[in-house]
Amino acid sequence: MPTPTGKSTRAERQAQPLAREVAEQIAAGKGVCIRPVSLRRTDIATGQTEIVDVPCNSTLESRCPACAKRKRSIRRTQCEEGWHLAEEPTVTPEEPSDTQRAWVERRAVVTAQRDALVEAGEADPGEVAALDQAIADLDAEITASGLRGSVSRGSSSSGSSRRVRSTKRRQDAPDLPKRQMAKTTVGRTYEDPVTGTVFRPSLFVTLTCDTYGRVRADGTPVDPSTYDYRRAARDALHFSKLVDRFVQNLRRVAGFDVQYFATVEPQRRLAPHLHMATRGTIPRAELRQIAAATYHQVWWPRADEAVYTGESLPVFDEATGNYVDPATGEVLPTWDEALDALDADPDAEPMHVVRFGPQVDAKGVVAGTEDADRCVRYLAKYLTKDIADCHEVTTDAHQRHVDRLVEALRFEPCSPRCANWLRYGVQPDGAKAGMRPGFCRSKAHRREHLGYAGRRVLVSRKWSGKTVADHKADRLRWVLDALGVDPDADPDEGQGDGAAPALSSVSSGDYAWELARPTDPDVPPREHRLLRAVGEALKRRAQLDHARETDLSATGKAA
Repeated sequence: MPTPTGKSTRAERQAQPLAREVAEQIAAGKGVCIRPVSLRRTDIATGQTEIVDVPCNSTLESRCPACAKRKRSIRRTQCEEGWHLAEEPTVTPEEPSDTQRAWVERRAVVTAQRDALVEAGEADPGEVAALDQAIADLDAEITASGLRGSVSRGSSSSGSSRRVRSTKRRQDAPDLPKRQMAKTTVGRTYEDPVTGTVFRPSLFVTLTCDTYGRVRADGTPVDPSTYDYRRAARDALHFSKLVDRFVQNLRRVAGFDVQYFATVEPQRRLAPHLHMATRGTIPRAELRQIAAATYHQVWWPRADEAVYTGESLPVFDEATGNYVDPATGEVLPTWDEALDALDADPDAEPMHVVRFGPQVDAKGVVAGTEDADRCVRYLAKYLTKDIADCHEVTTDAHQRHVDRLVEALRFEPCSPRCANWLRYGVQPDGAKAGMRPGFCRSKAHRREHLGYAGRRVLVSRKWSGKTVADHKADRLRWVLDALGVDPDADPDEGQGDGAAPALSSVSSGDYAWELARPTDPDVPPREHRLLRAVGEALKRRAQLDHARETDLSATGKAA
């Protein structure tokens, strides 16, 4: 209520909604990106410029609810389309063009020249370096021409060889059966002998990490002093590698090219676990055997006892480009030297071994059932949240549990290039000045990731035969068909029939694009652009609703 003088108090004004926040809420509710990226489009023929807003495409709801919701919806569609396929998805590469062939031929010629020069034994280092640079330039041209992958797995110009370790299984891991592989990705069909109904079941599998100590119902440890936070941190850091091993073993035992759609999220105790939808089914007993036999060994130098702590840290020597001991000036072992010492030790053990826990949950799912829809919703449930935000921290005990895990992750090496290796007396791979233990910039150390730095969605190549971009194109094509819009039509042609204008092709070559800064004079304020985008969204929605009503009316009359 206003005061007797007719003026409102400061408390009353602060209680009023903020207009900018209301605009963002409306934009998010209408499916409009609240963090649009402004691009300046210049017509090459006329020189006329125009500011075009494109979505930020964020996958996190905390940054942009509309884009995150759209991404999650596309992932759900991708999961649904590939889960219960009855026919093999068609993934046929296009024939290479003459230009692509020419680049590969030139790469072959330069590679032969370099190898012949090195094998002669009297190669000029400068000439070899020039050929190495030419090979790198040709590889860039090959990629730019539209070829995927590399023409050579291990380039001879790299000067380093891939380290190969024995593939002999650990004595404490059970053996795995092996079936002859069949060139199929579609699961078996089963027939009910009573009704004669034929169905093709698939699986929904959940795998968890091992235990680190007893926990309560809310996921907090019963005794934090005995809870193994170091092992929990290392399991989270290397969980993605364990998942890769599980897929390899799963295909080996199943005997066919198992396709999967999987998501990674944390449990209440903050350990990552895997939800996986697989096409086809295998016996539950074999699944449990595969999970028990799956492990990943981390062959890194030991990182159990810190060599340098506090302010007594290795110093970077500008003259040699190496880190040295702060007291003696002795050069620390490089990453390759540390691995060489590890290879030379016959009694060496891996720094860490990651395994799954004993809990393996698997259930059969049939296409078109409510159970299948529920599993798809569950797979996409937490995709728009950070790892740390999937479960709300409501108690002080849970907050302290998060703090202890983050502290354990702070000084744990996350990769060969991690600055934390200096703490354990080893130079990181590619060491450079400014590295400091405890301040690695990898997202694995960030609180919102809790050690897991891998992809949240894992999709096999032959899941649906489509990429995310293909699914987005399918949605756009459906909207344009519903509105009666020809995407290849000239956008400048008349729109007298009331149809929505066709979309200009970004790849037409008629325009030049560049990123526009928010401070540029031709870029309107963000609030203004949000309001304009909301208005356009409402207009498109009205057009789409009108098209639907017209289609329903025509269908009813035809009936």
